[in-house]
Amino acid sequence: MLGALAAIPVLIAIAVRVTSGSSSGRGPAFLDQITQNGLFVALTAMVVSTPLFLPLTVGVVAGDTISGEASHGTLRYLLAAPAGRVRLLVVKFVGAAVFCLSAAGSVVLAGILIGAILFPVGPVTLLSGDTVGPVESIGRLALVASYVAVSLLGLSAIGLFISTLTDVPVGAMAATVVLAVTAQVLGALPQLDWLHPWLFTNYWLGFADLLRQPIAWDSFGSNAVLQLGYIVVFGALAYSRFTTKDVLS
Repeated sequence: MLGALAAIPVLIAIAVRVTSGSSSGRGPAFLDQITQNGLFVALTAMVVSTPLFLPLTVGVVAGDTISGEASHGTLRYLLAAPAGRVRLLVVKFVGAAVFCLSAAGSVVLAGILIGAILFPVGPVTLLSGDTVGPVESIGRLALVASYVAVSLLGLSAIGLFISTLTDVPVGAMAATVVLAVTAQVLGALPQLDWLHPWLFTNYWLGFADLLRQPIAWDSFGSNAVLQLGYIVVFGALAYSRFTTKDVLS
């Protein structure tokens, strides 16, 4: 899955290169700047990946955490060890969190590499109008990857909880991904403005604030607090369900 995510910026860069960068103002954000600076490949790929591809892969990993072990018949043997159920839940969530960081990092790293190969790389003009050098620009991209990884932690906690409800990993994966899509649909409805601040997807594309001078940390902080809330709530639900669950496989 990390390879598939890394292929997204590669495909974007090749498409822009083959078409000579002609987009007529259409397409995702930053697409028009790719031909002038290859670093924009990573940003464009992140904009494309965040709403669907990253939640899809994270949903697969999180949904498989507990139900996958039950499906393979290994959950009972894991719990027979002195590790205990709580430690197993924590380790599984940490594994999902590491995947979130790896997934976002794969998109950014692949975007930087393919952008540097196919296009010139130079100073980047930020959304605030200021210009920063390539080294600082790569640092900003690392911050964007961290932001997106944090954004996906709430979804990982939801997937972990759903994974404790079933022994069928495909069902847990599908339910997690469907919830991610549903939250984004609800977030796009202006009639539900009162609900938007509570949706775990609300700040997913807020990393634009990291592309200003000086950096605006408000979105990062608000996003982290929101995701922490989901981790606490769904972590508690997962704990309540898993510690009382009869494990038969």
